[in-house]
Amino acid sequence: MEEFELKELIRMFWNKKIHIILITLIFIVIGTIYTIGFVTPMYTSSTTLVLAASDKTTETNKQAGTITTTDVTLNSKLVATYSELVKSKNVLRQVISNLGIKVNEEDLRNNITVSSVKETELIEITVSNENASYAAKIANEIAKVFTAKVGEIYNINNVHVVDEAEVSTNPSNINHTKDIVIFAFIGIVISVMYVLIANMLDTTVKTQEDIEKAIKIPVLANIPIYNMEMENLRKKGGRR
Repeated sequence: MEEFELKELIRMFWNKKIHIILITLIFIVIGTIYTIGFVTPMYTSSTTLVLAASDKTTETNKQAGTITTTDVTLNSKLVATYSELVKSKNVLRQVISNLGIKVNEEDLRNNITVSSVKETELIEITVSNENASYAAKIANEIAKVFTAKVGEIYNINNVHVVDEAEVSTNPSNINHTKDIVIFAFIGIVISVMYVLIANMLDTTVKTQEDIEKAIKIPVLANIPIYNMEMENLRKKGGRR
């Protein structure tokens, strides 16, 4: 019984294969048009900072090039504070002024992500912008202004740039392959639902199995359809 139902299901989908393919292709086209025409490309650039030994380290440690346990502990605690300071009004206002860009502080803040690498003294500043070049410039300027502000506020110079932000060539919010796969999957799901619903609503009898299923009685014999018109044509042809 289960084998029969499986065969029936396969037959049903096979008969509707054109519909399934068309619906899937339509959704792929819709997805492609959506990502190309309606999604604004955003580019991201990141710069990495490190909290190194401060100027208050003893002269002996400076000359030896070592970092004390006190420095490490202090810097670890400052990572969280510095992460918030990066997005502060003072830093953002200075960045906007230095670059001469037309953007308000809140919009700029929303496009900045600050993260600290767990159990390290590294801070990563990531900036998103519609312009790839602007994203890199803003990230680097934030790092520059932030480093200066730390010196002013804490009177120490323990923040250094490890990696400068570079101009990204690919949008960070668009992945055409991924989008096509997603929309293709949606198309397949909807096409399968369409076939199932259409089959449920279709009450016409098409095969011997449909008859047996409807009347719960096995079919004993098939009576072929006799086409009188074709038979007459055949006879006339034979007389010639």
